[in-house]
Amino acid sequence: MQIKIKDKEKVVFNAPGNVAEIFQKILATENEIDRDKEHFWAVGINANNTIKYIELVSLGTLESSLVHSRETFRLAILKAASRIVVAHNHPSGTLSPSEEDIKITKRLVDAGDIIGIKVLDHVIVTKGGFTSLKEQGYII
Repeated sequence: MQIKIKDKEKVVFNAPGNVAEIFQKILATENEIDRDKEHFWAVGINANNTIKYIELVSLGTLESSLVHSRETFRLAILKAASRIVVAHNHPSGTLSPSEEDIKITKRLVDAGDIIGIKVLDHVIVTKGGFTSLKEQGYII
């Protein structure tokens, strides 16, 4: 599912808190059943750090979601995004990244390096806060 950003609406990415706030609002609008599932999103960003699109890449289960580079970068390539930010929620409320979160981040950064689309950050979102894997040193 792709979320439309209105043409007149220019949302600029300048901190992981921006992304967290967007996804906290999106999750708040979802039905209760889906709110308790992991969501994995990709946010396409242009050279001016303006958000071009937001895409739900994967809707998973209570504890995980299936993430692959192919689906994560598909729309970024089609829409000529120069960078992406990825984000996912932890329905449990835990802000710490899991080992799988760290592996996925490394895999996406490596894939982005190969195709020329930089992964700026991977943000974990909960109702009460967020964690930036870039700020934790997992993305250089």
